[in-house]
Amino acid sequence: MKLMMSYYEEIVSYLNEIMKTEKDAMQKAAEAVASHVKDDQIFYVYGPGGHSNLASQEVFFRAGGLMHASAILDEGTLLSGGALRSMKIERMPGYGRLVLDDYQLQSGDLLMIVNAYGINAATIDAALYAKELGVKTIGICSFEHAKETPIDHPARHPGKHNLQDIVDIAIDSKIKVGDAVLKIEGQEQKVGAISTFTNAFILNNITIEATRLLAEENIQPPIWKSGNATGGDEWNNQFIERFKGKIKNL
Repeated sequence: MKLMMSYYEEIVSYLNEIMKTEKDAMQKAAEAVASHVKDDQIFYVYGPGGHSNLASQEVFFRAGGLMHASAILDEGTLLSGGALRSMKIERMPGYGRLVLDDYQLQSGDLLMIVNAYGINAATIDAALYAKELGVKTIGICSFEHAKETPIDHPARHPGKHNLQDIVDIAIDSKIKVGDAVLKIEGQEQKVGAISTFTNAFILNNITIEATRLLAEENIQPPIWKSGNATGGDEWNNQFIERFKGKIKNL
């Protein structure tokens, strides 16, 4: 029970730190999302790397989430295709560019790139290519983890970039090097990863605030209702045709 409480306290401390230092950046990100939704444009969320893929799924087809969110779910780095395979592919130079090409991003689009460490080749190539295309970028990653990772680490992009230095809006997820936060006596390696909590917290803050901004303008964007709730299917079916063909994974 003591370790459970310690883990809870660690999670809360991370979320508190994000609220202390990242409110302005999250607000700018929310304004960008709201602007896109106001113009009835979809926005993209890409988590290039194993568990970072969970971030894109957090805001896609999600109860309470904006229907304009399009998750980039690439089979290459999804763990369902094999964990070791995923790690090799996320380290493959040029791969992030191929993924964005597949989703046909264009100038004026909005892309959120979420990666706990902000250094791997797929992440950096996606950010660099988005800039070349004229896509507005929001990056969510750990600034500390990126800065503390050795320049010659095999996970790094050949250009040795950090995600926060490339994107238009950078949000610090505060993850410490290694992600896991709890030390158990008698165990060499720490346990209890944090990044999924912080990524989800930041992404939901952005979409919640974007929705509030739209409400201020008397705009009611389509929001997903759980299909497992009474009336959920009927509610969602009002909007499905509007997004078919626009959102690849719908």
